[in-house]
Amino acid sequence: MLRVLTLSTLFPDATRPNFGVFVERQTLGLAALSDTEVRVVAPVGLPPFPLSRHAVYRGLSELPRAETWKGLAVDRPRFLNLPGTNGRWHAAMLARALAPLLTRVRREFAFDVIDASFFFPDGPAVVALGKRFGVPVSIKARGADIHHWGRAPATSAAVREAGRAADGLLTVSEAMRGDMIALGMPGDRIVVHYTGVDQARFRPDAGAKATLGIDGPLVVSVGALIPRKGHDIVIDAVARLPGVALRIAGDGPERAALQAQIDRLGIGGRVVLLGPVPHDSLPPLLAAADVMALASSSEGLANAWVEALASGTSIVIPDAGGAREVLDRAEAGRIVERSPEAFAAAIGELLADPSEPAAVREAASRFTWNRNAETLRAHLAALVERRR
Repeated sequence: MLRVLTLSTLFPDATRPNFGVFVERQTLGLAALSDTEVRVVAPVGLPPFPLSRHAVYRGLSELPRAETWKGLAVDRPRFLNLPGTNGRWHAAMLARALAPLLTRVRREFAFDVIDASFFFPDGPAVVALGKRFGVPVSIKARGADIHHWGRAPATSAAVREAGRAADGLLTVSEAMRGDMIALGMPGDRIVVHYTGVDQARFRPDAGAKATLGIDGPLVVSVGALIPRKGHDIVIDAVARLPGVALRIAGDGPERAALQAQIDRLGIGGRVVLLGPVPHDSLPPLLAAADVMALASSSEGLANAWVEALASGTSIVIPDAGGAREVLDRAEAGRIVERSPEAFAAAIGELLADPSEPAAVREAASRFTWNRNAETLRAHLAALVERRR
């Protein structure tokens, strides 16, 4: 029996059902395998009192300390998140908060390995905890945790040191593996661990557009409304394509600026910010789209890319992260320069000469949650065997 303690600051809760749904799905897949037991620790970072009672944090502060979440035993310990420190003390505060909890957990769940599903602050914390409890640790890199925290002055040293000290490392793409090696992490310990997609839910649906009440060409974009995702570029691109509609699923601090851009361009009748869309509601939206466009400046390997392809929808993306690993055939879409002109040209080309949805879907066939879970278990089991 392999007993895995999954640690993730990126995990859904009642206040944030879309937060880290891919970590949740990966963990559920691992727990479903035979000879495997999983317990989840999903820490919640809160500022000191009285800031922790502010409306922004109140929901998080009231979450249960322990619960059963979709059949998984989940602990939600609090750790101190000091504002204005740029993350400098996050990992130390996290390790300090987790040590007594894991001491108690270990009495009833003798975990063999700790699996951190995000690199910061989870990674440096689990390295310290692995030493404390005498078990191997694995850390997974997903994108911003390396591209931001791995380069930010306050946290880069901690990220690099954790990468060198961990028993094993995972990453979402070959491109991310190269980024990790460039930071000085040992390439022989890094395993590429591709995401999965629920092929039964994300699939072509010829009637999806009519069900949503949309007539005519439709472009969809999915992602947080933050500068890195480049929604402004896609809005400008669609503004150049008369008669084409755009729906953007996501929320974030750029919402007001993006709405102002839409109003300034006079395309409010065609371009709509949908706000936060529950993950369970994404399949019909992606199936209804003729193109999914996301102009991210950096990615590991975006789940939205793979979910769109499984839905039979071609994608237009820049050459970021694992883009070339996903777009391995012309039917899947286009990799273009990160500019409105390039996005408009590629979207127009795909609308004029669309690929068969079945051919697009084939590009996503290798991304399954079963394969994701089996790869993860094999990786963790090898770390345990090596330690023995």
